[in-house]
Amino acid sequence: QVQLVESGGGLVQAGGSLRLSCTASGRTFSSYAMGWCRQAPGKEREFIASISSSGGSTYATDSVKGRFTISRDNAKNTVYLQMNSLKPEDTAVYYCAARPTLFRFNNGWDYWGQGTQVTVSS
Repeated sequence: QVQLVESGGGLVQAGGSLRLSCTASGRTFSSYAMGWCRQAPGKEREFIASISSSGGSTYATDSVKGRFTISRDNAKNTVYLQMNSLKPEDTAVYYCAARPTLFRFNNGWDYWGQGTQVTVSS
């Protein structure tokens, strides 16, 4: 089992920045690829970004490329999502997820966190 806990969400003005963190406990963090997905009100959950177990490979969806950066610190069992130039349409609950291999889709992750709310005001 892997337990994931997100933090760092909040309210920010458009154009601002936030950094989300997701800390894992349980089995060896460094053996898992990690990802971030989000779900806006009334919409389906969507994939945002993912990173390989070593951190050497990353994916990001087109809508966040150049604005969001995923990274990880295996010594701290933590994955991050740095979000810059935030837009009101980025408002959503953000979830981190884990699975053994790198992945760039919404469905198919083995473990999920409880989510953290990000609200971007215009």
